[in-house]
Amino acid sequence: MATRSNAQLDLRRAINAVSDVIQNRPQPLREFDQIYMKAGDMVLQTSLVAQRFADRRLIFIGDGDAISLCLAYLMHRQVLDEGPSSILVLDFDERIVNAVARFADRAEMSDRIKSRLYNCIDPLPEDILGQFNAFYTNPPWGASNDGESVKVFAERGMEACGADAVGVVVIADDKAVPWSQRVLAQAQRFALDNGFFVQEMQTNLHEYHLDDAPDLKSCNLFFRSHPDRQLPMKSYALHEKRLEDFYGREQNLRVKYVRDANRVDYGKAVDGTYQLELLGDSQ
Repeated sequence: MATRSNAQLDLRRAINAVSDVIQNRPQPLREFDQIYMKAGDMVLQTSLVAQRFADRRLIFIGDGDAISLCLAYLMHRQVLDEGPSSILVLDFDERIVNAVARFADRAEMSDRIKSRLYNCIDPLPEDILGQFNAFYTNPPWGASNDGESVKVFAERGMEACGADAVGVVVIADDKAVPWSQRVLAQAQRFALDNGFFVQEMQTNLHEYHLDDAPDLKSCNLFFRSHPDRQLPMKSYALHEKRLEDFYGREQNLRVKYVRDANRVDYGKAVDGTYQLELLGDSQ
């Protein structure tokens, strides 16, 4: 089957499809570093990942941005001609897990994408360990913990992958922001220590809805597994030291799950945010 390049992508159809996904997303929780990518960059990112991970079994370690749904939906709508053969989303936020399942069911593509509740503090479930050959993560960027949160999310992605694996870590990239450069170096060193090497780095690529640092961008750090990599036989729970400053200074990892307590119809105004003044009320 012929594939489209980014330049040949039908941008109008792609943007409209991504906007459907955005309408389905829950509101971000800033205290957990849920910072959402802007729509135009989501289109670009979806196209890039679809080409890089075509025909691969892809696992997402967290996915507030909803790139996973963008991939599945654009393939389902035949906006993209290629992409992963299957997608599993792991997230500790039940709102995100449910949003994926709800959208997939409504779009009749539950065979293409699935979601499960999981917190990276726990060992990776045995039925996931080594069962994939591609991973994606846009983790907490590790400004306050020397990139430890990035390493944790990347580690879970690597554990989920068997031989001949690839992955991408999306993290801050700004040469004017020293901590971002330190974290980039830590992430690359960690990958090498765990049987992966950097295949490519696409710099200063994505923008975010981030009030306190609107100009801060992120990069795609693509990894490939070393042919002599020792496959993980076991996954372990995180020890206490790795939980410190996980989501920022003095914001340790303490929450097991974010529960979807009161489901709302995403994309529609919540009742409590507006009130109606009827005709004749002001007379």
